[in-house]
Amino acid sequence: MRKYLYPFLLLGFGAAVVTIFLFKSASPVPVPPLKARQGDLALGGEWLNTKKAVQGLRAKLRQDPNDHQSRLLLAQAYLQEGRVTGDHPYYDAAALQLLEQVLADQPDNFDALCSQASLCLTQHHFAQGLALAERAAKINPYSAYVYGLLCDAHVELGHYDEAVRMADRMNQVRPDLRAYARVSYLRELHGDVPGAIQAMGMATEAGYVGLEQTEWTRVQLGQLHENRGELDQAENLYQQSLQVRPFYAYALAGLSRVAAARRDYPAAIKYLEQARATVKDYAFADELADLYRLHGQPAEAEKMAKESIAMLAGAAQEADENEQLGHYADRELAYAYVKTGELDWALKHAQIEYERRPDN
Repeated sequence: MRKYLYPFLLLGFGAAVVTIFLFKSASPVPVPPLKARQGDLALGGEWLNTKKAVQGLRAKLRQDPNDHQSRLLLAQAYLQEGRVTGDHPYYDAAALQLLEQVLADQPDNFDALCSQASLCLTQHHFAQGLALAERAAKINPYSAYVYGLLCDAHVELGHYDEAVRMADRMNQVRPDLRAYARVSYLRELHGDVPGAIQAMGMATEAGYVGLEQTEWTRVQLGQLHENRGELDQAENLYQQSLQVRPFYAYALAGLSRVAAARRDYPAAIKYLEQARATVKDYAFADELADLYRLHGQPAEAEKMAKESIAMLAGAAQEADENEQLGHYADRELAYAYVKTGELDWALKHAQIEYERRPDN
């Protein structure tokens, strides 16, 4: 799986968030509140729209606690907010609570099952996510979104032929940003980088400029060019993304990688520090550790490496304590421990991950 923020799992929630902007009221007392965004993320109209939508849904639920459609939309809004801010522990827990309430009364609610499957995949509970998606597909076999979830789960479990079949089915039902992005990833996985670039370009063109999902695909397109050594093309795409979505952390991280490839380590560090200040993502600390080593700052590198491990270890502990909610992070922890020379711990976590999905 790609290093940054769980590539395809939540692309579908952007459409749900746009939908909830039409509501004017929001949720019951037990529902955790929307947390205030900090820094650059609090700027712009998107945050105002998100607050208005969530407030509306909470009001609807106060008026009618049995309004499961509003509860579901609120869960999807929280999942999207976790994607935007990186605060997955808080928003995943909030969304799970809401989804469980919906499914307790409506066990065959297709959208709730899909949302719960997506949450499982985000947390790397791939087998559980696959089971939920398969259950949803039996209820509604005509949804493109559910085939995207099935594709993601099969990829992560190593069922590559089945993943291709699900992606093909998704594109037959509804070719759009989400479908093209999955085709791109599968083509890259099979070594067809030109084909991956073509498909990700189609994904970017299919999206609404400035939305997080669209700019995520633009950044992925940039990274495909970057991996081919086409730094000018990659830099241009990252800059385009920042023009329409200022302070977008993953575009800043892309500019950091371009600067590092050009051996401009001070600029690379500056870009990545900006990204890290905007979104909570262990990968930013991990890459900063690499940059500090390259720039001859071993003390800072060690500090960042330990911070990365602490973030991942916290997620892993949550998974041990609550398998339904915690994020499995053993693969990432194995790589992180290799970088710090703690090979016994690296091997331990690699073995756990291998036993969890040996076909990947």
